[in-house]
Amino acid sequence: MTLAIRNQKHNWHPYTQHKTAPIPIAIVKGEGALLWDENGKEYLDAIASWWVNPYGHANPVIANAIYKQLTTIEHVLFGGFTHEPAVVLSEKLMAILPDNQNKIFYSDNGSTSVEIAIKVSMQYFFNQGIKKTKIIAFEDAFHGDTFGAMAASGISFFTEAFKDSLIEVVRIPVPTKGNEEASLKALTELVTTDECAAFIFEPLVQGAAGMVMYAPEILNQLIALCKKHKVFTIADEVMTGFGKTGKNFACDYLTEMPDMMCISKALTGGAIPMAITTFTQEIFDGFYDDDTNKALFHGHTFTANPTGCAAALASLELLQSAEMQANLKRINKRHLDFESKIKSHPKIKTTRVLGVILALEIKSAIQETYYGSMRTLLYDFFIKNGVILRPVGNIVYVLPPYVMTDEQLDKVYQVIENVLEIV
Repeated sequence: MTLAIRNQKHNWHPYTQHKTAPIPIAIVKGEGALLWDENGKEYLDAIASWWVNPYGHANPVIANAIYKQLTTIEHVLFGGFTHEPAVVLSEKLMAILPDNQNKIFYSDNGSTSVEIAIKVSMQYFFNQGIKKTKIIAFEDAFHGDTFGAMAASGISFFTEAFKDSLIEVVRIPVPTKGNEEASLKALTELVTTDECAAFIFEPLVQGAAGMVMYAPEILNQLIALCKKHKVFTIADEVMTGFGKTGKNFACDYLTEMPDMMCISKALTGGAIPMAITTFTQEIFDGFYDDDTNKALFHGHTFTANPTGCAAALASLELLQSAEMQANLKRINKRHLDFESKIKSHPKIKTTRVLGVILALEIKSAIQETYYGSMRTLLYDFFIKNGVILRPVGNIVYVLPPYVMTDEQLDKVYQVIENVLEIV
């Protein structure tokens, strides 16, 4: 019996309607940008396995760092204890994070990093005897699947079943080109009410919405407005962090820095689940008190797991290497060249590129849904042709591992061109 068939008996997969979905593909090996299934078929992982594997699968630098750490200490509780990998990782991150960031809180995935930021926003004011319970977020945002993160997310079918059980979140338009003033006006009306604790956003790129992009200049204005009215700003860099936009963080394009940042996914190069929420000193000081009850009573069993920290340190080393920085520039140039070629295609509505992110919207006579018929057609075609791409409705995006070769990129671009002949 194959792995794929055995899998069906017990495993429940994410974002999957098992009654109608095809049987999941059983992957048995990975190397670089490639994956192989149990039948020997080869796939190009053109989305870095949900954006977590920028340095490729089975990366020996990360594997060796994990092995070395496992022979020293695999895990130790972080409540009342610390260890060298966590201390060194915090020091290394501070060297590349925005200058206003000063404290790090470890957790285990992107959703929990957001959850922590939201809780901290609310408790900061609670500690001062101030009631601020609303969160501001963009329309069509996605921040995760735990309750606070889910509340901040604006993709309704993900959250419809829980809408009466969520914290109060008010939404403003995404400041895409032509919508800047509407977004700024909506935020202005909200921050002057004294009810909002924080404004959370995906800086410059809304990933799950289909790689929707907007300019750093308008985000600077939105952040400055929040600062003026004592509303904290939370940059969700879970997707955009660690080179995806061409810089270490999307916030590196800004002149106004957020009060908190959420990072995960590529943090450990896809090796071990880990996340971090970072804070300014001012926020930390709001919990620093003789009153024990004003502490942040939040934690995870695997907080600051030493093995995860070792993987993250190896990942940072790879990111900062001359080879990887050259790859970021190379892939960006290849994307821009392909965009120039494809954007005038009669079946293409829009295209956009930032860093190693390429997105294109295919024209459709109907309003395409997230998991609609066109998405199924596109996904099935790509898989049949050995390329892993996960379209969002009629939007196809490429976010490859930084180690993807030019020849492999050519195959990805070619399969996108080919699919346009059948839609």
